[in-house]
Amino acid sequence: MMRLVLMGDLHYHEIDKSVPGLLEARTAFYHTLLGRFLDMDAELHISLGDLTNFGSALELQEVYKLLQREDRTFIHVLGNHDLYWQTRREVLEITGQQRYHAIDTETAMLVFLDTAKELDFEDWGGWLDGEQLQWLESMVEASGTKPLLVFGHHPVYNTTARSEREKGSIHPSIDMWRILNRKKGVGVYFNGHTHVDSIVAQNNWTFVQLSACLDQHGFRIVEFAEEEIRISAVDITDADVLENAPLLHQHMVHFSHNPDARGTDADREIVVSLLTAAQQK
Repeated sequence: MMRLVLMGDLHYHEIDKSVPGLLEARTAFYHTLLGRFLDMDAELHISLGDLTNFGSALELQEVYKLLQREDRTFIHVLGNHDLYWQTRREVLEITGQQRYHAIDTETAMLVFLDTAKELDFEDWGGWLDGEQLQWLESMVEASGTKPLLVFGHHPVYNTTARSEREKGSIHPSIDMWRILNRKKGVGVYFNGHTHVDSIVAQNNWTFVQLSACLDQHGFRIVEFAEEEIRISAVDITDADVLENAPLLHQHMVHFSHNPDARGTDADREIVVSLLTAAQQK
């Protein structure tokens, strides 16, 4: 059955090389963390956006170099930080990724969204244009009763923790529920952005939010079994990660360390049943 590995906001960043030990700290932290990420066996390795802190060509090139492995398929969902420095077209040219797309498998339909605004420092909230919304609706329809997994950087408004805050979600004026409610069967929506772990079930959808890797060092594994989807948390406790994170926090712009990123187990792990209510009886 299918297995996926997900990463929350990574914020790989350029640094001031004149700060003693900072270059070594960044190298050790990201090499180790991303090494662990790629060591996990899965069909897909997915970043939920803000892979970089600024979206500069240098940040993108350096982090992609760390993520290159012939035996791995890496998918990068665009986040607002990934589009601060360059246009969407320029970023996609460097990364070789698609803006939004779907992968239909026997097990599930996977949909990857682009919820980020480009070159907008003032508004880091999420947005989808009419064309993408229409496409998403057609993907929801096409998925039929098969499980639908949606991956976006921004949460759906008023679902997971902090998604009710200003600029904390896809803009509330976009009626995502009009589309999500068309889903027959199980839907799971994965996102980052708010830097706090959270899992919330609403209607037939489960919303799974990942905190930032710089705050909470770890990933999520998504595994399909015959009658359920298991979502579990993996902590990375290597000394190179734990010991170097504080120095990185100290010298970062556009990122504030959140000491309360880690949720309870219920905010990090869940089993989603694929059985209908009638089958569960």
